[in-house]
Amino acid sequence: MSATTSDAAPSRVPDPTPSFWVAKAASTALGEALSDFSIRVLPPVVAVLIAFVLFCAALALQFTRRRYVPEVYWFAVAMVGVFGTMAADVAHVVVGLPYAVSATLYAVFLAAVFLVWWRVERTLSVHAITTTRREAFYWAAVIGTFALGTAVGDFAAVTLGLGYAPSILVFAVLILVPALGYRFLRFGAVFAFWFAYVLTRPLGASVADWLGKPVDEGGVGVGSGWVSLGFALVMVIVVAIIRQRRSVAGTAPVAASDLGL
Repeated sequence: MSATTSDAAPSRVPDPTPSFWVAKAASTALGEALSDFSIRVLPPVVAVLIAFVLFCAALALQFTRRRYVPEVYWFAVAMVGVFGTMAADVAHVVVGLPYAVSATLYAVFLAAVFLVWWRVERTLSVHAITTTRREAFYWAAVIGTFALGTAVGDFAAVTLGLGYAPSILVFAVLILVPALGYRFLRFGAVFAFWFAYVLTRPLGASVADWLGKPVDEGGVGVGSGWVSLGFALVMVIVVAIIRQRRSVAGTAPVAASDLGL
């Protein structure tokens, strides 16, 4: 497919609007809470297998779309969040990798994805995700950011001993760096986007852990089940708002075939 044809095709992923960042933050918190809840109420092996199946199904459904469909896209992001959290936890609990080591490995993986993506496509822009190959690179990067963000968040809260509430403050401040850097320091748009994308993971996960963990572990004690439900509702509401705004803006309504029905 020529560059001209590719650029003229509809985007398969959303633009980074404010509603995008709200949904992304909610998805990271949902992934953390739902992972904790699933492993607690189900045998860990069963929980991981179910999450893996849903993860594969969600990505398969997403890859069959030829344009951005909010419901399908955000379902895939949520499943990446759940399974990504479980995978990162397995690396630490089962394999025994320290969070610093796993964070380094995930950072190397993400850097390799970006390097190969750039060499093949000559762009890392989310505005250019118009082909299956570019979308494959995009989702590989998304998976890498979730894994890296999970490890970094656990490293801050557990290894460094910051705890959940202080970690929220730390990552809330850090996420201002790409925003202010883009606004005032001429950070590149692509660099600022992926910088912020990585940081939303430990920020959202710290919020979920703070709300869901017992008081004696530094949390509020709401419970991971209720936290999962709360952030799932947030995602449903935000995605509904996104759908409504797209319809008002003149975007064609979603057909049943776009949702895989």
